[in-house]
Amino acid sequence: MPGPVFLRGDRVDLHVIEEADLPFLQRLINDPRVWRSLFQVTPKRMADEEEFLEATREDSEAHFLVCVDGDPVGTVGLTGITPHWGTGDLGFYVDPDAQGQGYATAGVDLLVDYAFDQRRLEKLSADALATNPASQRVLEKNGFVEEGRFRDHAFVDGERVDVVRYGLLADER
Repeated sequence: MPGPVFLRGDRVDLHVIEEADLPFLQRLINDPRVWRSLFQVTPKRMADEEEFLEATREDSEAHFLVCVDGDPVGTVGLTGITPHWGTGDLGFYVDPDAQGQGYATAGVDLLVDYAFDQRRLEKLSADALATNPASQRVLEKNGFVEEGRFRDHAFVDGERVDVVRYGLLADER
């Protein structure tokens, strides 16, 4: 059972991540349909998820479960929050069985509002593999614009692929 609701939305809610949620997150991050799109190549043990949970307590990070009717379908988060610059990096992933239903888009929308309205950030950045048009669409639907491309930056399934950098300014929201 996910932790308490932190942010309510029309389609999804963002819940606090608790220790009981770690098996869900471990299963998800080790799903080949997920880790290939997340710049991950090493299996994640439960100890890794416990370290992740500990990191969620840092002021430089904010991570949430994306839930539909109280059931987790994915996660969204902010990392690298730099208060004196007013910047942070956004990331997300959704269970492949729940993809294509707008949950990632709705979760990112809530997180972006939180980042700008509560954390007083001025700019968010996000990276997506050029081979992952679904993630790019989620970002673009939330107002992110392509700011650059790191050519042949990642190595996925035996090939070099570009990483696309996106950005969103608070006054563009």
